[in-house]
Amino acid sequence: MSTKKTGVDQQLIRELAGILNETNLTEIEVEQGDLRVRVSRQTSNVHAAVAAPFPVAANPAPSAPLAAVEAPPAAAPDLSKNTVTSPMVGTAYVAPSPDAEPFIQLGQKVREGQTLLIIEAMKTMNQIPSPRAGTVTAILFEDAQPVEYGEPLVVIE
Repeated sequence: MSTKKTGVDQQLIRELAGILNETNLTEIEVEQGDLRVRVSRQTSNVHAAVAAPFPVAANPAPSAPLAAVEAPPAAAPDLSKNTVTSPMVGTAYVAPSPDAEPFIQLGQKVREGQTLLIIEAMKTMNQIPSPRAGTVTAILFEDAQPVEYGEPLVVIE
């Protein structure tokens, strides 16, 4: 006979749901051995408009002349290759402590490996290094903001 547990650990799911509520995250996943549990929820909050690195023009009314529609800036950052994304779910911080100077500022030149921010995950502070040298052209998060895995955080050109 197999001694493998086949039931779902409801207490674990309740604890993960509690973490979601406490941290305002939308998803959390835990993996231990061959057990993997993901708890997620849908939210009505839309953060994309707040985190946009450049103005996003709404579709103009059909009667609006084309000249009235603003074009995006000529030097809009290429988010596909220049964006540093979150490697984990957690809370992003711009500085090592509330009274300390931020790790980076707009327009600042950074070197490869330089700490850009900290993400707190499971009570651990994780330094997020720059994957390349360049200039910080956008910071797409606010201090102490919950972030998801793969969420764009910083643009370095």
